[in-house]
This record gives sequence, structure tokens and C-alpha cells, in this order.
Amino acid sequence: MKISVVIPVYNEKENLKELVTELAAAFAGLEAAAWESVWVDDGSSDGSYEELLAVLKGLPGARLIRFARNFGQTAALSAGIAAASGEYIATMDADLQNDPADIGALFKKALEGYDVVSGWRKDRRDPFFSRRLPSAAANYLISKVTGVALHDYGCTLKVYKAAPLKAAELYGEMHRFLPALLGYMGARIAELEVNHRPRKSGRSKYGLARTFKVALDLFTVKFMGDFITKPIYVFGGLSIGLLCASAVMAAFTLYKKFFEHVFVKDQPLFLVAIFFALVGVQFAFMGLLAEILVRTYYRSTRKPAYHIKETKEF
Repeated sequence: MKISVVIPVYNEKENLKELVTELAAAFAGLEAAAWESVWVDDGSSDGSYEELLAVLKGLPGARLIRFARNFGQTAALSAGIAAASGEYIATMDADLQNDPADIGALFKKALEGYDVVSGWRKDRRDPFFSRRLPSAAANYLISKVTGVALHDYGCTLKVYKAAPLKAAELYGEMHRFLPALLGYMGARIAELEVNHRPRKSGRSKYGLARTFKVALDLFTVKFMGDFITKPIYVFGGLSIGLLCASAVMAAFTLYKKFFEHVFVKDQPLFLVAIFFALVGVQFAFMGLLAEILVRTYYRSTRKPAYHIKETKEF
């Protein structure tokens, strides 16, 4: 078995030399697997690229990818995953808060038949109000909405089986939703506690603003997972709901007119009924347009609407 370790790097110059040393030591004790490391410099401006050129010379099987500018962690992980050649792919941060020694335990768990083994920073060494509390709220929300329950979606330290991971498409800020995306494809998912260490140098690239991005991306993940091949179910359901509500309000208006002699012009509810009816019709046509777009997409790309886990011949 071969493991590819994908490490996105953005302004982590002070941590790289120690990380390379720890990574080499971690795999020196993991004799069951060959390994490589794929480093992606995400447009660093602090000299991280030059530091990588220096420290990776003594690391066998290292590969370095450099972005022209900062494209974000999702793009860096996507490029690293595409370049990885191992049967299993481990991802981790370059800030030394993830412990490379945990990769072996995650890999052994993956060999039990899991497609994803996610790290859980149970004893997390981050500020409570600015990092841990928003993260706990986001993990709870993501688990409930997607149906893939994990304690720590935000932990980058994970081990994946390469085939399903390479089949997943990553855009925007979707890297934190990878277990949920693979869960929609039928992946088996496990979670293990991992060591989390306080940051030694540098500063975090993430703040409270990321919580709002997570909430917005969650809508996309839910839609792509459950309704990408049948968008009419979403828009059509909204349309039917609005049209039914409109009919009830219109009927109530007529009741007030004929039985209580209240003129329609004196009933604002009638205007709301008209508004709901118009929006309901628009949602119906949006659903039809979405269905046409989905069919056009799959026909033009010749991409199937399913993922085959394995095929056997007898």
C-alpha cells in the first residue's frame, strides 16, 4: 500500500522544517506502507516556498506544487489530491497543530474497510469563544443536515481511500464537507481521536467569518447531495406549498366577503395570496429549468449520476 500525504501551505515558514522532520519520523515507524508527500504552496508571501525548496531536498518522495497566487485551502487540497499517486491519501495542515504520528492509526483504521477515517480533535487546543464554540455549532448543524454525523468536520487530518476521493469535485470552500460529500456517494466513514497541539508560531488564517461561509456552503452540499439529479423535487415542492397557501388565503378572503360582508379591498390577506401564487408559479418554472440544466450537464459531460464503488468478475 502507498500513502500520499497532501499538505496545503500558506504562510507557515516557521513550521515547515519541524513538520518535515516529524513527518519523516512518523513514516519511519510505519513499515507496512510506502509513502509520498505532496506539498501545495497556496501563494505564500512569507518565504514559505523558498523554505520548502530547502527542507524538501532531504525528504524522499516529496513533490512541490506552487500556486501563482492564494486560491484557498480547497483549491490547494484539490491540486494535491489530483497529483497524489497513492491508494490512500492523508490530508493535514502545515501549522504543526496536527500530529503526523496520528496518520498511522488513521491508516490502520482505513484498512478495516473504511473509505474515510476522520480525525477528531477531542482535546482541542484553541480559544473557546472564537474557535471551539463556533466549530461545535457548525459540526452539529452539518451532521444534522447531511446525516453524516461527525464530531469534527473542521479537522484537516483525515485518511481517504483514493478512488472515491478523486471522484469528488471540490469547489469554493467545500473541503470541510468532504466526508459528507463522500457519504452521499456511499462511502464508509469512521472517526478516531487525534492529538491536537497548540500553535507554536505563525497565526491562524481563519476566524469567526468562516462560520457564516460554512452555513452558506451547507445549503449547496445538501442540495448537491440530495437533489442534484432531481431539482424539481425542491422547487416543485416549494411551488406546491406556496400555491396551496395561496388557495387557502384566497378561500378565506371569499368567505369573509360572502358571509361577513368584508370587501376584498379591505383584506390585505388577498394581496398576500396573489403574491404567493405568483412566486409559486415562478418556483415551478425554476424547477423545470433546473431539470433541463441537469440533463444538459450530464449529457454534455457524459458523467454518470452515480458512483461505482467496485466491480467484480467471476
